[in-house]
Amino acid sequence: MTKPATIKDIARKLGISVATVSRALRDAYDVSKETKKLVEETAAAMHYRPNFNATGLVKRSTHKIGIIIPSITNYYFSTVITGIQEYAFEKGYQVILYVTNDSPDWEEKIVRELSPGSIDGMLACITSNTKSFIHFQELIDGGLPIVFFDRFAESLNASRVLQDDYNGACIATEHLIQCGYKKIAHVTGPAKLSLTQNRLKGYLDTLGKHNLKPFGIVHSGFSKEDGIKDVEAILNEKDGPDAIFAVNDRKAIGAILALKSAGIKIGKTIGVIGFTNDPISEIISPALTTIAEPAYEIGRISCELLLRHIQKSNYPIQEIILPTELIVRNSTQILYEP
Repeated sequence: MTKPATIKDIARKLGISVATVSRALRDAYDVSKETKKLVEETAAAMHYRPNFNATGLVKRSTHKIGIIIPSITNYYFSTVITGIQEYAFEKGYQVILYVTNDSPDWEEKIVRELSPGSIDGMLACITSNTKSFIHFQELIDGGLPIVFFDRFAESLNASRVLQDDYNGACIATEHLIQCGYKKIAHVTGPAKLSLTQNRLKGYLDTLGKHNLKPFGIVHSGFSKEDGIKDVEAILNEKDGPDAIFAVNDRKAIGAILALKSAGIKIGKTIGVIGFTNDPISEIISPALTTIAEPAYEIGRISCELLLRHIQKSNYPIQEIILPTELIVRNSTQILYEP
């Protein structure tokens, strides 16, 4: 990795003093707008990152932590935030929320525009399409404690708190098989996400254990609309499935809507199982069988782990994996009649 530029490097390139560069980056009143603009553009081009461990910054605690999430209009993330907030407030910390709208560009912009000393640490869930993690690596290299939750990058040496995606998928697939379904399709997320890979592996391993083959694997996003499109594509195949395992409840609900539109009896003809235990899974008809994720606990434990890293700079990197739970409802009941 290229060594990050320093304030001295920027000053040398522009032919101005280090003090002027430093004041410009701090938006000081005594630096002209033109100079500030030139310094900021040069700093961005040279991939400058402030050092969060700089003298005087690390010692002056803000008692604030940042949270980067893809969405807030999502039961899972809102529940994670509740867990984070409750633990943070108990320990005297405030939280600052940054929402990426699942955009890698927004994520990078948020990270690169963080000011040194504005927060003591960061909790982060990457977007579903993040391909480069240099912006997070630069924060880590700069000394800012980071803990990832739900989605993370294997290349980053940082703590993370996750649900057990692999075993959750094994339980979901095993449940479908025990209910009598044999031709099971999987509508899943973006292929490069570890979450997607672990749930796909659990599905495939469980099918293999029973000498069954997959009846359609479709990668796309995580929305209800993605679920509708994925299932419509599967139904167009000549030899279709008798059950669908969706990577999350929103896609499972999309699957139910697509099956209803096609006049297919859910449960009796095609079973559907999700992954989350979103409250809407109890409201939709038929009620959705799902794998419950410990979202609140993930938030609380992530925050606890982050504070340990903040309070002890050499605290060891941890990976904490929390168990999931099968919630059986009507969408996987073959005898269910809507």
